[in-house]
Amino acid sequence: MKATILYGPGDIRVENVSDPVIQLPTDAIVRTTRSCVCGSDLHGYHGEATGVARPMGHELIGVVEEVGSAVTSVKPGDFVIAPFSYQDNTCVFCQEGMQTSCQHGGWYGNPETGGLQAEVARIPQADGSLVKVPGINTDTADESLLASLLTLSDVYLTGYHAAFMGQVEPGKIVTVIGDGAVGLSAVLAARQLGAEEIILMGRHTERTDLGREWGATEVVAERGEEGINKVLELTKGLGSHVVLEAVGLMPAYEQAYGIVRPGGIISRVGVPQYESAPVGFGSLFGKNARLAGGPAPVRAYMEPAIEQVLNGEINPGRVFDRTIALDDVAAGYAAMDNREALKVMLKP
Repeated sequence: MKATILYGPGDIRVENVSDPVIQLPTDAIVRTTRSCVCGSDLHGYHGEATGVARPMGHELIGVVEEVGSAVTSVKPGDFVIAPFSYQDNTCVFCQEGMQTSCQHGGWYGNPETGGLQAEVARIPQADGSLVKVPGINTDTADESLLASLLTLSDVYLTGYHAAFMGQVEPGKIVTVIGDGAVGLSAVLAARQLGAEEIILMGRHTERTDLGREWGATEVVAERGEEGINKVLELTKGLGSHVVLEAVGLMPAYEQAYGIVRPGGIISRVGVPQYESAPVGFGSLFGKNARLAGGPAPVRAYMEPAIEQVLNGEINPGRVFDRTIALDDVAAGYAAMDNREALKVMLKP
């Protein structure tokens, strides 16, 4: 089969590798219908050479081909969504809604588990990791429906997790930092949770226009102190009750604690590209502000979101603005890296 492999900074290739096989009774083999490139994939794309070939990808929808002897929730022929981490969905942390901390779970994108930017994937802990979507025929399904279902493997529900952990609700002012796919998803999710005033901090008009369609009431293109002052002006000097930080860089975090309201919440889902962050009097402590967020346990939110997509209530697949063949994945990485594409979907 074909699979995406990262060899070093900017060196992404599609290679022929052995098809995955059932290794444990709890495994399933899924043939990919669609996968995609995530903004977090670019961290490795920018990283240092390690000398280790790394399989890439953690977002997938597809059709089950084979299951291990212990798998009971899905069967060959089922159309499924695979969350970006795998989990048993039964351990204490899963039951508490923190599936990304599953005691028996883990991550894709390593030699042991493989990546999901591939024609076929092995899904560990299949009963807890795969969610069946009934009534989907991949030969006739609308492309926009497939795109929206794919966002539930990560990007939309990561934005939803930011809003959920930030305790977004009617009457609260929400500011979203970042106009990437996760930031725009956070805007859509904040609106779904009842926010009526949503400030989107972003400077790419084609992206912030979608943010406005999804519920952003104001757009702030300025950054740094200028951006902080603009948000404070829009909030009459009071700041934002909830700040959803979807970038992961220190300047974005500094903006977040600059605009959060006393007693407010900063919810981070942008993977932090720094080891430590200020939490002292001038950042969080002095404002009694709280810090939340983390890797999104998308499995916890999956079933209601599937219903919203199938009912046409939300269409988060609009974050995909380019679809390419898996063979051309290197061009997809380059397009996202150069900000020529918001999010790239891959067809096997």
